[in-house]
Amino acid sequence: MKKTFKTDPNLLALIDELKATTRDNGAAIWRDIAKRLEKPKRNWAEVNLSKLERNAEEGDVIVVPGKVLAAGNLNKKITVAAYSFSDSAKAAILGAGGRDMTIMELVSENPKGSNVKMMR
Repeated sequence: MKKTFKTDPNLLALIDELKATTRDNGAAIWRDIAKRLEKPKRNWAEVNLSKLERNAEEGDVIVVPGKVLAAGNLNKKITVAAYSFSDSAKAAILGAGGRDMTIMELVSENPKGSNVKMMR
């Protein structure tokens, strides 16, 4: 079986930055997310809005090491950081009064990873 490697330079830079932030700040959550993003894309998390609605509280900061999809409804004001979003999921998050951001933006705002929940 042929071994494949990640080739997306943006993804590689994100993984390196997550690992560096873990070394600098001791925040294990960023290392965990980096490890998950190193796996094949078919194993990445795909989280629907209905799962966010069920498991997140108002005002939570959620990070998804994968993609956020738009199945379901979202009525809570939450901040969601993910590698990617579907267009309709982004619109639903913003429509509920929440924020959508990239994982790198969240790391820049919160390098210690405090009060960040991971959803997969």
